[in-house]
Amino acid sequence: MSPRAERFDRLDALRGAAIVWMAAYHFVFDLNHFRLLDPRQDFFGDPLWTVQRTCIVSLFLFCAGLGQAAALDAGQRWPRFWRRWAQVAGCALLVSAGSATMFPHSWISFGVLHGIALMLIVSRLAAPLGRWLWPLGAVAIVLPFVWQHPWFDTRWSNWVGLVTHKPVTEDYVPLLPWLGVMLWGLAAGQWALARRRGWFIGPLSRGLAPLALLGRWSLSFYMVHQPVFIGALTALLSLGLIGR
Repeated sequence: MSPRAERFDRLDALRGAAIVWMAAYHFVFDLNHFRLLDPRQDFFGDPLWTVQRTCIVSLFLFCAGLGQAAALDAGQRWPRFWRRWAQVAGCALLVSAGSATMFPHSWISFGVLHGIALMLIVSRLAAPLGRWLWPLGAVAIVLPFVWQHPWFDTRWSNWVGLVTHKPVTEDYVPLLPWLGVMLWGLAAGQWALARRRGWFIGPLSRGLAPLALLGRWSLSFYMVHQPVFIGALTALLSLGLIGR
């Protein structure tokens, strides 16, 4: 079978699982935002939620790295890469605009989609490094924990990640340390495609097929799920069908 004809259903299913976990997390966050949870939850300080967020973002970025490995293996050229990249970058701008309306004092200037857009370019350029992606990823992960500078604390520079304190924003996924996770995903994907190709293209059980479908439409789902959740909760509150 030609690599271009292969379907990476297992990778899609893994991405779909990340989407489901993210959606569940955001739904509980929205319930908390509308004061529908008792007791109220601390999403910014309670390890129950902060660790989950770290795991969800890590899984997303690792899958993005795996996806880059699969795309390069399938012979994806730069024009097609840029078309997909433009979709991610455009959605990132929409997230900023939408968050500025709902959270004017903590709007998202560099969240997960902004981070993915930048990291995809860096990962694509770094892909020829092969096994050197592992130590490079480790450096990216460790660096912001051992060196920070106040210059990076502004909205226009905090995207690098070398901040002295976390900015006030609803979502923050800077280049460092998160680039390291995507580079590790890219390195793992390159290794698996060269030595364990079946991990990507092996058969998928019927029960996991919905996850694979969701994974193939992950960006679209990401963009619509929060407006749907928030709109539905707002409507239910207005109708008095649920209450605080």
